Amino acid sequence: MPNDFIPLILALVLGYLFGSIPFGLILTRAAGLGDIRNIGSGNIGATNVLRTGNKKVAAATLVLDALKAAIPVLVARYFWGEDAAMLASLGAFLGHCFPVWLGFKGGKGVAVMIGSLLSLAWPVGLIFCAVWLLIAYTRKMSSLAALTAAATAPIFAYVVVGDRLASTVLVLAVLLFFQHRENIARLLKGTEPTISGKKTA
Repeated sequence: MPNDFIPLILALVLGYLFGSIPFGLILTRAAGLGDIRNIGSGNIGATNVLRTGNKKVAAATLVLDALKAAIPVLVARYFWGEDAAMLASLGAFLGHCFPVWLGFKGGKGVAVMIGSLLSLAWPVGLIFCAVWLLIAYTRKMSSLAALTAAATAPIFAYVVVGDRLASTVLVLAVLLFFQHRENIARLLKGTEPTISGKKTA
C-alpha cells in the first residue's frame, strides 16, 4: 500500500470511531430516560431524543453529535491535510448512521452533517443551518428541512469552495437522503408529522 494512502485510511477510521459514539443512547440512559432505541423512531439522533420530552438532553445530543464529526475533521486536517479531513467527515457520518457496536443501526446524520460542514467550510455549514431553520419555520417539518438543506449544500459547497468539497458534501447528502427514505415516503404520501406532531394531511 502506498504511504500516501495510509493517512487517508487513518482519517476515515478516526472519523468512524468518533462518529460511532452513541451520545443519544448514552445521554438518555444517564438521564434515566431509558433506551432511546425503544422510543419513537428508534434511532439515536437528537430528533428522536427530543421525543423523550427532555429538551436539554436533546440539545446536548445535537451538540455532541456535531462535535463528534468536527473533532476528527479538524484533527485529520491538522495532521494529514484537506483530503484527509473530507474523508474523516465521511467516516464520522458512516459511524453515526451505521455504528458497529449497535448492529449498524444509528441516527440519520443531520447533526453530524452540520458538524462536518462547519469544520470543513464554516460558511457552507452556516448556510446549511440557515436553510434548515427557514424550512423548519415555514413548513414545520424537521425531515423536509434536513432534506432541503442537504440537497442544496453541495451547490453552496461548490460555489463557496470548489468541486472537491462539493463532491464530498454530495456523498454526505446522498447518505442523508438514504437515512431519510422512510420520511421521504411519508412526505410523498402527505403523512409526515410536523414538528408539533401533527400529520401533514
